[in-house]
Amino acid sequence: MALLLLAGCATPVQVQRVGPRAVQRELTSNVISTGRISEATQIVLRRNDLWNLYRSDPEAAIALLHRSVAAGAAGPHTLFALAEMCFRYAESSGKRPYYLAATVYAFAFLFPNDPAGRPNRFDPRVRTASDIYNRSLTSAFASADRTRVAFRFGTFALPFGTLAITFDSATARWDNLALSNFAPADELRVIGLKNRYRQSGLGASLAADASSGVQETGFHVSPRLKVPVTALLRIDLPREGLARGRLNGRIDLYPGYDLSPVSIRGQSVPLESNPTAVFASSLSDPQIWRSEFAGFLRGDFFDRAASQLVGIQPYGAGKIPVVFIHGTASSAGRWADLINDLHSDATIRHHFQFWLFSYNTGNPMPYSALQLRTAIEAALHQLDPTGQDPALHDMVLIGHSQGGLLAKMLVIDSGSRLWDAVSSKPLDELRVSEETRGLLRRTLFVTPLPAVRCVIFIATPHRGSYVAGSWIAHLIARLVTLPIGLTKAMAEAIEGNTEALRVNRGVQGFGSVWSMTPRNPVLQALAAIPISPAVTAHSIIAIRGNGPIETGSDGVVTYQSAHLAGVASELVVRDGHSVQSNPHTVAEVLRILMLHLARTCPHGCSPGTTTGQPPGGNTARLRPGVALSERVSEPAR
Repeated sequence: MALLLLAGCATPVQVQRVGPRAVQRELTSNVISTGRISEATQIVLRRNDLWNLYRSDPEAAIALLHRSVAAGAAGPHTLFALAEMCFRYAESSGKRPYYLAATVYAFAFLFPNDPAGRPNRFDPRVRTASDIYNRSLTSAFASADRTRVAFRFGTFALPFGTLAITFDSATARWDNLALSNFAPADELRVIGLKNRYRQSGLGASLAADASSGVQETGFHVSPRLKVPVTALLRIDLPREGLARGRLNGRIDLYPGYDLSPVSIRGQSVPLESNPTAVFASSLSDPQIWRSEFAGFLRGDFFDRAASQLVGIQPYGAGKIPVVFIHGTASSAGRWADLINDLHSDATIRHHFQFWLFSYNTGNPMPYSALQLRTAIEAALHQLDPTGQDPALHDMVLIGHSQGGLLAKMLVIDSGSRLWDAVSSKPLDELRVSEETRGLLRRTLFVTPLPAVRCVIFIATPHRGSYVAGSWIAHLIARLVTLPIGLTKAMAEAIEGNTEALRVNRGVQGFGSVWSMTPRNPVLQALAAIPISPAVTAHSIIAIRGNGPIETGSDGVVTYQSAHLAGVASELVVRDGHSVQSNPHTVAEVLRILMLHLARTCPHGCSPGTTTGQPPGGNTARLRPGVALSERVSEPAR
């Protein structure tokens, strides 16, 4: 009787209350996220009485469902189910025809012949089908160890027929650069960058090597650069092809950091891209980081490079150059977080191009500034010899630490003030060769570079660094070797004109360490020279801790040294000397670039807007009692 009573109380259909996390796991579980087919696909299998068959013989279940598609008796639910089933079976069996089949089914589901049959954009299967398409296309052409993807043309077997693919390897180009060695970007784990940016869409996200095939001189794209590339397989009339068992398709490659949507069957489709992973892949080259100390100790280290000024993408007409200049014993790689964050903004990508200057940071600062000037002038002449691109003459310089001093040397009219700081005789009266006289004139008699319109100083020791003035720094400076040509010129100037020089140092003592020593008369003179009124300047100053700003420092540079009167804005960031990746720094640079764009953008151009706030809403606060141009950011508490 008890058993009968219990049986009577139970109902064949029941519900159980579960938590929201359990619900979300059930709703979002699919072959991509968990490795199990989704509830939507399970429904298709059960309604076709194929659930048990699929579990025991996936190939047979796939073949039976395909027959209904080929006969025209199946709708989008079946297409999605087949895409998921084929991908899962390909993953477990390693049979490549099923990867291609998953690509075809996913494409047919997303892009039906009849626009009225397009899936609802809120349908979660749309994103899952896109992911299946992207992963399947990558896997179908991946090497056995999955480190490379090799696209090719030909006729490929499918479980239900063939797929003829056209692909012209000659189209694998980015401007004048040939693309090669494609690697899956989605499968790269990024270490060392704070933020990973992705663009969700359709296509296989890849990283590729880019090379012109010749030894380039002058301005060019960095030879160590990896390029983001999206591969797209377009399939002609997939439903008809499924019925015939013969399909045709074409692989197209889309390189670059700023990919526009493509049109597929009347739909505007964004392309999948993983720029941060590709950027990190470029920066994983050990040679970049080895150059930091080699470039400091060896004064001719970068002289062997084809160019000290390189771009992270081919020259783009109409885009404003932003030149990043690193600091002492550093490299262009130290700008990684800042560039990564800036590049995530569509307006920045559309209107700016990023150039990187690398130099021998142990050399005298004015000499490195001359190299920077020469490199920029050469790039302008090479890229725009007739002056047809006004954007090239709205250039922005961003310098960190010593790099800021190099930048200032390009935006001042020194007259004879720098020279007078080191010599009591006019340059023309010095007993030196004309070659040495010319080098000294180009180095210490400077005028503003007309192409530069904006400069951003980051933790710049305008009045020197107390670290550079320490005995340890000068002991290390003894290890620096200067270029032979520079050494000979300085020796000639010193030996023949001892009575005229206001400084008494050996040739080796004129390196960058002495250049940034507070008692250096050239640095003192440089600090006193105003910036050209044609140039807008901004300062970002780092201060450690929460003490008074005026007496603070970043561990290398004091506030009093980094502070520069007359700048358009000054932001104090509570951080150490390497402040380039601080979110407040990123937000401030973004704000300044947007302001610069608004001033220089041609008529009809929409520069966009920005809040100027760092991520997380932690806004920079105005310092009480100071001008509005001086601001201080406080760390989140």
